[in-house]
Amino acid sequence: MSKSIKWAALISDFTDEQQETLFGASLSRLFAKLPLWISHPSNIGGFYGILVALALILPYRFGSEEHTGWASDWILHCALLMAACFFLGICSTLINSIFRRMPIAPPRSVLYPMPFLGLGLLSIDRTDILTIHPYISWLLILLPGPLYVHLSWAPRWRLLCMIEDGKNPFHNSLHQEFKTNNSQIISETDTEMESVIDDLVSSEE
Repeated sequence: MSKSIKWAALISDFTDEQQETLFGASLSRLFAKLPLWISHPSNIGGFYGILVALALILPYRFGSEEHTGWASDWILHCALLMAACFFLGICSTLINSIFRRMPIAPPRSVLYPMPFLGLGLLSIDRTDILTIHPYISWLLILLPGPLYVHLSWAPRWRLLCMIEDGKNPFHNSLHQEFKTNNSQIISETDTEMESVIDDLVSSEE
């Protein structure tokens, strides 16, 4: 049985809200199509590090007075960046396996502009237009990827692994929903029975 057929059979009974929790928005849905060993949170974090490394070529190439030594600095810093994102992805996976929390949608309006803002500040600093503390630029560049992985993808990846193992990740929530609906039905039934008894008593009087 292929992965798509297997998953379709398992998630067919899920509600729209549960499927939204499971697959998320467009970016998470894209990652969900990959094999689970490729879409591991550490690999997604490392992939973010690669994208940032590619974007840093221009600031390092044209923002350095020593045009011959920029490549070694770029390779070193990008390797550290990718290793940090990879390690933070592993940490997010371990933390989520312990606390087992559900995915949280990251604040996109704040998260998405951060790498571009950090890249702009880094470019300004390296071209000596203004003196900006490098920690600010690197924090803005580094934070969005690991934060997305920690809040959204690592919990979602755990749910997908449960689906792959044939387990229902929403078992407790489904059970709670059933209990809530059942209590509502009982309450409505009791109310109807009380109204019928009141009608009978009034008619006898």
